[in-house]
Order: sequence, then C-alpha cells, then structure tokens
Amino acid sequence: MPPSTAAAHVSARRRPTLDGIDWLAIEDALNDAGSAVLPSLLDDDACNALTALYPQDRLFRSRVVMERHGFGRGEYQYFAYPLPDLIAQLRTSLYPPLATIANRWNEAMDIDVRYPAKHADFLRCCHEAGQLRPTPLMLRYGPGDYNCLHQDLYGEHVFPLQVAILLSEPGVDFSGGEFVMTEQRPRMQSRPEVVPLRKGDAVVFAVHHRPVQGTRGTYRVNMRHGVSRLRSGQRHTVGIIFHDAL
Repeated sequence: MPPSTAAAHVSARRRPTLDGIDWLAIEDALNDAGSAVLPSLLDDDACNALTALYPQDRLFRSRVVMERHGFGRGEYQYFAYPLPDLIAQLRTSLYPPLATIANRWNEAMDIDVRYPAKHADFLRCCHEAGQLRPTPLMLRYGPGDYNCLHQDLYGEHVFPLQVAILLSEPGVDFSGGEFVMTEQRPRMQSRPEVVPLRKGDAVVFAVHHRPVQGTRGTYRVNMRHGVSRLRSGQRHTVGIIFHDAL
C-alpha cells in the first residue's frame, strides 16, 4: 500500500473519542503518580492500521537503532510532516486538556511558562525558536529489546506531558515489555512504577519533572520513562510528543 493510501486508511477508521474522559481524574492520577491511563483510546482496527505504517519509509523523517546510541535495544522512527491524519488528530485533540494541567503544574512549581490553549499556537512558538521537526514516533521492539530510562527533551520549548499508545496486545503479541517510570525526589532513592497497559490503551506521563506537595510547600521531582526487556514477540507503540524538535 503506498504511503498516502496507508495514511488515509488509518484516518478512515473509527476516530478516538475524548468525550468520555474524566480529565479531573486524569489530573489527580498525574498529581499522584506522574502518569495516568486512558483505557481503549484506540480500537483494534486503528492499532493494526497504525502498526502497518511502520514499513512505509516515506512516512518517516528518520530511523533510530537504539543500540547504536546506547539508548537500549530496538528501534523507532519519527514521522515526517504531514503527519498521518490519525496521529495529527490525536496530537491536536489531546493537547488542550493537557495544556490546562501543564499550566497548573507550572504555576505550582513557580515556572513562568504558560502554554496556549491551541496546539497550533504552541507549535508556532516551537517553530519560531527553530524547532521545526515533528516528534511523534513509532517504536518497535523484538525479543530482548528494551528502552533505557530517559526524557524526551528536544529544545527550548518542551511540553511537560507526553502520551504513549500501546498498539500490540500483551500476552498475545508479546511478553515482558512493560512501560516503566521512575521518580527521583530530593535526598531520596528513585521510586519505580510499572504502568500496566492493554492494546489500544494510552498512558499520559510527565516528560521531565512534576510538582509534589511537601511539608514545606511544593517542590519538583525528576521523572524518567522506559520499557523493560521483551521476553518474546513484537511490540509496537506510538508516542505523541507535543513539542517539535531542533
């Protein structure tokens, strides 16, 4: 299937709906643990159609083999502009409620940056700063692959929340490969957290740091995310990053 047809094929399937999401509950979960799950954001057909895009080289601007850079094992590809319709729609529709949360976080952490209500306006800020390259990506893991703990920071303008959508079914398509986060609080050892996901589920998580209420006020904790080692099968994920890259 040619790339343009493949992208249209994805957009023709049932679009995700955000109408039933309780964003106050999502914010509570993010405040509590730095992550929150959006169950069944995509149906099986949409997941399978997105996975089928991975071999379509012309849809992507670059491919990274993680082992070459010490990032882990496995590989990922960054989508090129124009993004496939479904990816673009997810980026545009998920941003506004997350921007509200991000602005409250920055206020709590005494950070002056505020994010505009519309994603197009935020991208304009990125592009004016020379951050022109799209960052949504697709990751592919096979047996023995993993992703080291990291943060996706691509320039001056960094949106503090990110979304990953699991496109494969645990226990059917693969085993192992859990989504993992760590939280580093001042003068404390890192706290790990495994976020269980099913096919089509999305996880919203902190990219860099998040606010935590302490006895002496609010302070920042440092967050990292990664993927544990796959034991068998193949795992595909789509990452929705809201800032563009240098």
